[in-house]
Amino acid sequence: MVLLEEPIKSSVTLRNYVNGEWVEAETNVWRQIVNPATQKVIGRVPISGSGDLEKAVEAAAEAYPEWRRTPPLTRARHLYRLKNLMEEHFEELSRVCVMEHGKVIDEARGETRRAIENIEVACGIPSLMMGYNLEDIAKDIDEYVIRQPLGVFACIAPFNFPLMVPLWFMPYAVATGNTYIIKPSPWTPLSQTKIMELIDEAGFPPGVVNMIHGDAEVVDVILKHSQIKGVSFVGSTPIGRDVIYKQAAAHGKRVQAQCGAKNFIVVMPDTVIDQTVSSIITSFFGSTGQRCLSGANLVVVGKDDSYHQRILEKIVDSARRIRIGYGLDEATQMGPMQSEDRKKRVVGYIEKGIEEGARIVEDGRDFSVMGEYPDNCFIGATIFDEVTPDMTIAREEIFGPVMCVIRTQDLDEAIEMINKSNYGNAATIFTSNGRIARKFQYEVECGNIGINIGIAAPMAFFPFSGMKDSFFGDLHGQGLEAIRFFTESKVVIQRWF
Repeated sequence: MVLLEEPIKSSVTLRNYVNGEWVEAETNVWRQIVNPATQKVIGRVPISGSGDLEKAVEAAAEAYPEWRRTPPLTRARHLYRLKNLMEEHFEELSRVCVMEHGKVIDEARGETRRAIENIEVACGIPSLMMGYNLEDIAKDIDEYVIRQPLGVFACIAPFNFPLMVPLWFMPYAVATGNTYIIKPSPWTPLSQTKIMELIDEAGFPPGVVNMIHGDAEVVDVILKHSQIKGVSFVGSTPIGRDVIYKQAAAHGKRVQAQCGAKNFIVVMPDTVIDQTVSSIITSFFGSTGQRCLSGANLVVVGKDDSYHQRILEKIVDSARRIRIGYGLDEATQMGPMQSEDRKKRVVGYIEKGIEEGARIVEDGRDFSVMGEYPDNCFIGATIFDEVTPDMTIAREEIFGPVMCVIRTQDLDEAIEMINKSNYGNAATIFTSNGRIARKFQYEVECGNIGINIGIAAPMAFFPFSGMKDSFFGDLHGQGLEAIRFFTESKVVIQRWF
């Protein structure tokens, strides 16, 4: 076991970042930040109040007029500097992410790379923000469309991708001329704090990007504040639908709420089994299942019992070989859950699956950890067979390393099952038949479709889609849809005498 060096040597006390300065929160309420693998306290984060958020809004609103008038190329150069600084601190950022979240180092490096890629795409803002025109719509009259920023935007970030998710939104917002406020998850605020240090070093003007730590009180002010024009959120469906979307919309804001998921992976009888199993294992158990694109239900299509048994045995064998441990050990393949409460929630679903009659063929409650680490947050891969679509474990988002295996007689039955789900984030099919793949991508009601791809994660220059209870809003994050979300169209019709 070779353990990578930890970038955080002792517990750190976090502050807010407002108007280009690090400031103390006006609060007596703090939350400890715990390394889920080692159970060591690595920091404490303030739970800011409404007054702290108000100062950030004032700073962002004051910075907006000048930032809006800053040429797009100049705005992009600030992002270029941030991108270069993130490259220089790439490994440090990744390791901080491991320490606060628990994911393994390769997953954290992938997260850092995806964050940087969004900055790279946003740097193309002089082209991305262009309007269009048509001359002589009538004699001597021309008409054209320009895109303009709106003002102050905010991001409410989740715990599971603390480094990447804020950068799904912030680069596009500031590139288009808006100013921004980030509220990190109080469970995993260290990665974003490190990025804010780099934003400060990159020389962004004061007030253009701000960060406020907090919980529900800060969120409530964000949703209701008249000077905040729009909100980006990633998190659970109940919060995204019933709180973020409804409150933001009620107060006249633009909103994109990317929410929960129950992703289906469909395996056809003609699939190449070995490559398919490898992708399935990564999809279901990578990041300990704490991803909105993780596999949840594995649908094995066909009447051949021997084929079903063969693929199930290969999956179980691979799952049993997963090395569980601290993510800074490069031999580790699966880290802990982010917190004890999240582990307890997963255990509750395992117990529910057994109670409802699913057959457990691999029990994640029985596991071993590489190294001498407390088992508070660790859990192994769990696999249920003989799951039916009406079972709780087949319907609800578990957000942990649990696979539910469901059999269908044919592809039509599988597609019908997927489309009946309340969620519509992602679905994947493994097949060697192009006609079947095309039917799947055409008929399945999900925002992200994978064909022989375990994790259907769009690149930064494509939108991160979602349908049904997986997304609330009109325009998704990333790519051209992000540009449209952070700008509004103005039509100019002109004639000169």
